Amino acid sequence: MSRIKIDTPPFFSYSTSLAVRITDLNYGSHVGNDKVLSFLHEARMRFLQSLGYSELQMEGVSLIMADAALVFRNEMYYGDELLISIQPVEFSRVGFDLVYQIEKKINDQPLLMVMAKTAMICFDYGLKKVVALPEAAKNRLFR
Repeated sequence: MSRIKIDTPPFFSYSTSLAVRITDLNYGSHVGNDKVLSFLHEARMRFLQSLGYSELQMEGVSLIMADAALVFRNEMYYGDELLISIQPVEFSRVGFDLVYQIEKKINDQPLLMVMAKTAMICFDYGLKKVVALPEAAKNRLFR
């Protein structure tokens, strides 16, 4: 069986911290895969906000997630303090990819928990169609 491979970018331009809540755990007493997507969503919103954007307003367009890939390395448990880092890595005429790295510290050393990648597409919700990535947004995301 082939495995998903997500390349780690040379640096991450944004990082934020999140704590694992009791409601993030599944029946295995660790963070469920659905909650990891929620962590990514929260981190993405914070990243966009740091640039003056939101998923509904980025230089006159909105964003919609076209796909997501998750590669799990270690389990996350209640109370873990996570560092989620984000880096835009590629762009196309209509969108861009974001790579995420989730880490936690063990004995003051970072331990990789999850690598993830999402494809974000520019979208006009009024017209229900894909639109071009604004040049101003591309310049700001890929600074």
